[in-house]
Amino acid sequence: MNRVFGKKKAPGPPAPSLNEVSGSMAGRIDDMEAKISKLDKELKSYRDKIRATRSPAVKKNLQNRAMDVLKRKRMYEQQRDTIASQQFNIDQASFGIESAKANIGTVSAMKEANAALKKTIKQDLKLDDIEDITDEMAEMMDDFNEINEALGANFATPDDIDEIDLEAELEMLEDELEDDVLEADSTPSYLQQDDLPVQPSATPESKAQDTEDEYGLPVSQS
Repeated sequence: MNRVFGKKKAPGPPAPSLNEVSGSMAGRIDDMEAKISKLDKELKSYRDKIRATRSPAVKKNLQNRAMDVLKRKRMYEQQRDTIASQQFNIDQASFGIESAKANIGTVSAMKEANAALKKTIKQDLKLDDIEDITDEMAEMMDDFNEINEALGANFATPDDIDEIDLEAELEMLEDELEDDVLEADSTPSYLQQDDLPVQPSATPESKAQDTEDEYGLPVSQS
C-alpha cells in the first residue's frame, strides 16, 4: 500500500510570522552594516598607506587590495539594500493584515451596534408612541399658554374703549390739573384789600399814650 499511495509526509514546522521574518531581516541588515563599517575602516587604512608610500610597486599592491575591499563593500551594500527592500515589503504586508483585522473588528462592532439599535427602536423607541408624546406635549403647551394669557388679562380696562376718547379725556384731566395749580398759587381774596395803608401811621403804643394818662386812666377828650 505504501508503494502505491506513498507515505504521508509528516507536518513540518509552522511557518514563521511576518513579524518574525521582519525581525530576522533586521538582524541581517545590522550584520551587513557592521561588515560595511569594518570595510570602511580598512579602506581608510589603505588610502592613508597609498598616500604615504613612494614606491610604485608597493602603491600598486596597496591599490589592488583596496580594490578588493571596495568590491566586498559594494557587495554587502547591495545585499543590505535588497534585504531592506524585502523587509519593507514584509512590513507593508504585515501592516495590511493588521489593518484588515482592525477593519473586520470595526465592521463587526458596527453590525452589532446596528442590530442593537434596531432592537431598541423596535421595542423601546416606537415611532407612533413618540409622535403621540410630542402631540400631547404640544397640546399641553397650548393650554398652558392660554392659562397664562387668562391669568395675565387686565380686568380693570375694558377692551371696547376707543383710544381717541382716552386721549381726549387725558387732555381734559391735564387742563383741570393746570387750573388747580394756578388757583393754589394765587393770593386768597380776603387778603386782597386795596384800602390798607402801606405803612401804619401810628403804633399801638402811641395810641395808648394819647388815650391814657401816666397812671393808666383814660384821658378825657375835650
